[in-house]
Amino acid sequence: MKGYASTLSTTRSIAILETLAVQCCIAGGGPAGVMLGYLLARAGVRTVVMEKHADFLRDFRGDTVHPSTMQIMKELGLLEEFLERPHSKIRSFEADIGHQSFKVADFANVPIDCRFIALMPQWDFLDFLTEKSRRFPSLSILMSTEVESLFEANGRVVGVHATGPSGPLTIKANLVVGCDGRSSTVRRLAGLAVHDLGSPIDVLWFRLSKQQGDPEHVLGHLGANKMVVTIDRTDYWQCAFVIAKGSVDQIHRAGIEAFRNEIADGAPFLGNRTEELESFQDIKLLSVSVDRLTTWSKPGLLCIGDAAHAMSPVGGVGINLAIQDAVATANLLARKLRESTCRDEDLDTVRQRRLWPVKVVQWAQVAVHNRVLQPAVSGRRTAVPVPWPVKLLDRHAWLRRWPAQAIGVGVRPEHVHSPIAADDAGASNHSSTCVDRHRPPSPRGPTPPQKNRQ
Repeated sequence: MKGYASTLSTTRSIAILETLAVQCCIAGGGPAGVMLGYLLARAGVRTVVMEKHADFLRDFRGDTVHPSTMQIMKELGLLEEFLERPHSKIRSFEADIGHQSFKVADFANVPIDCRFIALMPQWDFLDFLTEKSRRFPSLSILMSTEVESLFEANGRVVGVHATGPSGPLTIKANLVVGCDGRSSTVRRLAGLAVHDLGSPIDVLWFRLSKQQGDPEHVLGHLGANKMVVTIDRTDYWQCAFVIAKGSVDQIHRAGIEAFRNEIADGAPFLGNRTEELESFQDIKLLSVSVDRLTTWSKPGLLCIGDAAHAMSPVGGVGINLAIQDAVATANLLARKLRESTCRDEDLDTVRQRRLWPVKVVQWAQVAVHNRVLQPAVSGRRTAVPVPWPVKLLDRHAWLRRWPAQAIGVGVRPEHVHSPIAADDAGASNHSSTCVDRHRPPSPRGPTPPQKNRQ
């Protein structure tokens, strides 16, 4: 690869010259982009990953690492080191419905190595994987570098024009992969059509301190006219308050004190700390969308992860589906990219492989939106009924394996079958076990970024 020079804090980088030439250019340094970059470089494919931010420290990103993702880390020989990073574990789920608790999922009998969900801030996950990428000479990660336009020739995408810290650059590539999220610049520039499934909800994200005596394992608090989700980040709660789509202005007009009262009513144990929200500046709006591309590729270009299918926060599966996409892409295309035999028609094999799991998950999310969340935020219910499946799960422990397996493992989980470059076979061809000693989490989790950092 032309243009190698210096090293950034994250991984090997490039002192930007006018033009670079690689086999694969990945736009977006989120979970899908970094995992795909790791796998392609592990296979010996000359790869560049571009991330438009200077670091990964952006709050209000998902932080659930599911058993399916930890299985992939095990297959890469990274699991033990990964689990040395500060994290907490969810071994079971409870739902608070009308202030009555119901047990709904338990990972104890799920047939997989890691029988828990690890809660680890996404910036730690990305830092870990980029750190482990350093050993691959064929991989470069360019921070503060953003796609401006596609480089096309003879009806085919042959690279991107981008802007980085040193100014404009052109990256020529046999394949451009868009991993740049639900508002993907790559898919917009490519003109790929989006099928919007709609969403009746948005989510307000904020954090509140964790205190002694707080409940464990309870993620969802469903009341007659509200839904609050509390995610344990060891020393604070990452909270999601579900609202009707487009109602944020109405909430702002009612004022911060009214919103504090709504939180306390939805999750009473938080009522003694809502003053920590000084203003709406402490609260982030997540506009929820559920959509997918009708076609994930065009000649020379492919989209995966949220760029191909935006997921609802329901189930926290978006990150893990994106990582599954990355593994499938590497399994199907890495050898062909390395040997320069990848044809444009090969790109659609990724969509063919991953479309069914995406459809199943989105169908389930839309059902939850319409049957559970939309009534909860409509303001028209005086009481919340407890669905009979929830009662059944609470009554029979053996049934709770199945929702845990559906959330933690999912549909058609991917396994690492992509090739290993000859010079890295010794470093990569080993496995690790799931370290789960049932020890309590460290007294303090990772230091969160500054408030409201985007």
